[in-house]
Amino acid sequence: MKEGPLKINLREIMNKRLGTRSKLVPAFLLHGLERLVRQEELNHILEVAYPAEGSAFSRKVLEELGITLDVRGLENLPSGEAFEFVSNHPLGGLDGIALVGILGGKYGDENIRVLVNDMLMNVEPLRKVFLPVNKYGSQGREAARAIGEAYASGKQIVMFPAGLVSRRQPDGSIRDLTWQKSCVVKALESGRRMVPVHFEGLNSNKFYNLAYWRKKLGIGINLEQALLPSELCASKGASYRVTFGPPVDPAVYREKGKSPAVIAEMLRRYLYKL
Repeated sequence: MKEGPLKINLREIMNKRLGTRSKLVPAFLLHGLERLVRQEELNHILEVAYPAEGSAFSRKVLEELGITLDVRGLENLPSGEAFEFVSNHPLGGLDGIALVGILGGKYGDENIRVLVNDMLMNVEPLRKVFLPVNKYGSQGREAARAIGEAYASGKQIVMFPAGLVSRRQPDGSIRDLTWQKSCVVKALESGRRMVPVHFEGLNSNKFYNLAYWRKKLGIGINLEQALLPSELCASKGASYRVTFGPPVDPAVYREKGKSPAVIAEMLRRYLYKL
């Protein structure tokens, strides 16, 4: 039984991550970080959405933010078939929340699984539709087993093959980085068709500029990731178009001699034409 809504507490997070060293973090820096991630606003959203879970939670979050979705192409999806949905990752949180809401509404939460970074498993209201992909050791074997079972079932699989949020490209466009070939490998192994999903949206210039200069200066830590919670809060009142393309059978291209990496890149390029 739930004790109450999930709350973000940076002090507790730092205590867990840093242990006794967290006491060395000045109070003014901690308060600055709380403002940066807009902790108070995020906790308000979580409180409003409580006790909803899964797609119901997603819809409540979108409603609280005043976000509207222009969803197109669901008629491209024949019933009775299990797909692998592959989406671009322009927003880094809100796009995942929206897809859970859309696909959970269509198929039911029990029939969808979203492959995510294992840190996102801390988002308790969405835990039942999430599957972690990057655990290690015995946990990694357990995660791999759970993913294998999900593919073997009739559940719809959703993933963001880039792994990271879209970045500004040399030509000035905002697009995903290279897609991991594993999305094609898993689809081929399970005999699934892949559904490209184009989520039309942008983060702020602040996010892209920080990502550019961080890389330019050779800083390995993903500093811009810290801005994603504030990007979610800043999306209030926004409208996004989500387009589901016709299913693509990767086996057709594999038979033509295309490697999984090449097929993944073909799909990534095709997605931006939807």
